[in-house]
Amino acid sequence: MFGLQSADIIVIIAYVAVVVAIGVWAARRIHSQEDYLLGGRRFGKLLQTFASFGSATSADGPVGVATTTFHNGAAGIWSALLMVFFTPVFWITSPWLRRMRLMTMGDFYEERYGSRAMAAVYALVATVGMMGLVSVGYTAMSRTILAITPKQAAEYSPAEQREYALAQEASALEARDFDRLSAVEKDRLRELRRLQPQDVFSHLDESIVVWCVCCIILLYATTGGLAAAFYTDMLQGVFIIALSIILIPFSWAKISRLYADGNIFSALRVLHQKLPASFFEIFGSPTLIDFTWYFILAASLVAGVTVVTQPNQMVANAAAKDEHTARVGFVTGVFMKRFCTILWGVVGLSAVLLYGGSVRNSDLVWGIATHDLLGSAGFGLIGLMIASMMAALMSAGSMLMLTVSGLLLRNMYRPVVPGRSERHYVWAGRVLGALFLIGGAVITLTYTGIFELLKFIWTFFVIFAGAFWLGLKWRRTNRAGAWASIIATLLVFYVVPLVLPGIIHSLKTDTWMLKETQPQPVTRTYRASERDVEQRALEIAAWKARDSLHAAQGAPPLALRAGEEFTKDYQLPSKVLFWSKQPAVNSAGQREARGYLYPELIVAEWLGIPLETQPYAVSQALVMLVPLAFSFLIALCVALVTAPERTDGADRFFLKMRTRVRGLGPAADEEDVMNAVRNPEETRKLLMFPGTQWEFYRWNRQDALGFLFAIGVVVVVLGVLYAVVNVS
Repeated sequence: MFGLQSADIIVIIAYVAVVVAIGVWAARRIHSQEDYLLGGRRFGKLLQTFASFGSATSADGPVGVATTTFHNGAAGIWSALLMVFFTPVFWITSPWLRRMRLMTMGDFYEERYGSRAMAAVYALVATVGMMGLVSVGYTAMSRTILAITPKQAAEYSPAEQREYALAQEASALEARDFDRLSAVEKDRLRELRRLQPQDVFSHLDESIVVWCVCCIILLYATTGGLAAAFYTDMLQGVFIIALSIILIPFSWAKISRLYADGNIFSALRVLHQKLPASFFEIFGSPTLIDFTWYFILAASLVAGVTVVTQPNQMVANAAAKDEHTARVGFVTGVFMKRFCTILWGVVGLSAVLLYGGSVRNSDLVWGIATHDLLGSAGFGLIGLMIASMMAALMSAGSMLMLTVSGLLLRNMYRPVVPGRSERHYVWAGRVLGALFLIGGAVITLTYTGIFELLKFIWTFFVIFAGAFWLGLKWRRTNRAGAWASIIATLLVFYVVPLVLPGIIHSLKTDTWMLKETQPQPVTRTYRASERDVEQRALEIAAWKARDSLHAAQGAPPLALRAGEEFTKDYQLPSKVLFWSKQPAVNSAGQREARGYLYPELIVAEWLGIPLETQPYAVSQALVMLVPLAFSFLIALCVALVTAPERTDGADRFFLKMRTRVRGLGPAADEEDVMNAVRNPEETRKLLMFPGTQWEFYRWNRQDALGFLFAIGVVVVVLGVLYAVVNVS
């Protein structure tokens, strides 16, 4: 059935039955909003760890890393490893989120700034961002499952046969030297690139897959709330780890059978022998030259600062029984993802060798590898992979659903519909969460290029960065500064760049606005692998096939031998500076910009910074750093020139932040807070600078040792990555 064996279907059904049963069981323990949205704040380290791991790891993780590695070699692993440098900071920030003793991140803006309107704006904007994230997971999961269940050629419908023929035609034209194509063939290739015909067709329909998984999440998460999500996250975490590991031994076994002596442990050596050396460069690979060290650090800083402001971070930490449990669980779960990321990269590198010449759509490489490597093994392994992909999506999806449910319920619905029973609000939260998941499914099935959307929202929460961090650490920050920062950042970097090109259409065709980088050739020295030797032989054959006019323009390439040192020149493509996408030729034959504007880069050019002569990584680092700095600067300046504010909510907020959550139960915790309110001067002992407006806290032994240990784990992660790409 659907191209699956009976064992595969049994595994999938069993998995679905278990997670739904957990949801029904957890529903019996829900009596209040706190039970539904935060599980009663009673979770320990083990559940917190898998909840953190599950919420951070969706289906787009393994698929995305395998895709970028398939394209760019080991440097592509950075697409999901950027925040590894910032991970130790979570050891410090996780207790802060637990000390807030709030239910949603929107509650922070209401309590700290005394503004329900600000909390509502945060809830609305955050819902849009989270809906984009869940739709990316839907897409990765559904496309992989479709690739795992392919039809045989004899099973294609007439329409699929025609599309397959177009895909084969496109592959044949792509394989040829573009300069040697006739004018008619070049036009035909351009047309086929626009059509993007598929060459893989599934027994399943993408919409059916998406709606089925959506319904399963709805069944257990809306019924059982966060408790169901956390308990299933523990189960799903095991599945995700299995997903990360299961393809590696099978891919290595096939590599060793095809290219070596059958010893599975020789696969890494074979990869180094067969693949170009450039595929094993971690920093600044010519295939991914924009991942320079400074770009990686900039991306890590921005992502690390903004991720703490995301609504799911509050839920992940606020559900812990105490602040130590929150920090141990969150940091451990995030580090688990970092190690899994390297495993996903290994799968991508193996896929390059096994399927590099046959896979056209790299988004399908994980599914194609699963079908090829696990299909013949049986034992329900393909069913296990499908269940694992579902688990990866469902663990993140359920957390995001409950996060958004809490935001909309507490910060938008309840202020409009006050005074109702706890039962009413729990059911309202369930309905709002269901609408969120359904909206994510609709986006997935309506729009293409969803990974472009993911890139756009990676820095989306920079909108709130200044208001959050200064509100957390500087008592002088006021409502005016927070509003100014949120509105100005939203308008300047998100609304205007999207709206302005539609209003002033000439911006898209203006010559200056289409300015491109002028990259210099990059020369690298390598030791020739077998793939390099094969590639050089093809270059020599192509040179010989040219006519005498072309041959006279240069000497023939020299033959290579494996292990021989050689230099290789890379001419990097020019990239448009001020737009998020490369331009296209419109119907009038003009080059026309696409995507959204980068206003910060336009200002940099006006200030005389010659970005077109700099590496593209410089401009992309500015694209991330400037909005972050702008968000902080506006909040800081406006707060300094406007009157300070003191509200009972803000005073109580800072007293709570100086009171540790010991995990002795709600009654004892409330007594601790009341003691802080009665004796505020006693809490000032925790401050590093008690005579100032700054709320920096003294570290204790646990803070310092844990932070240093986390730095050590970062070193281990980087060491494992280095070993994978260098040990041969």
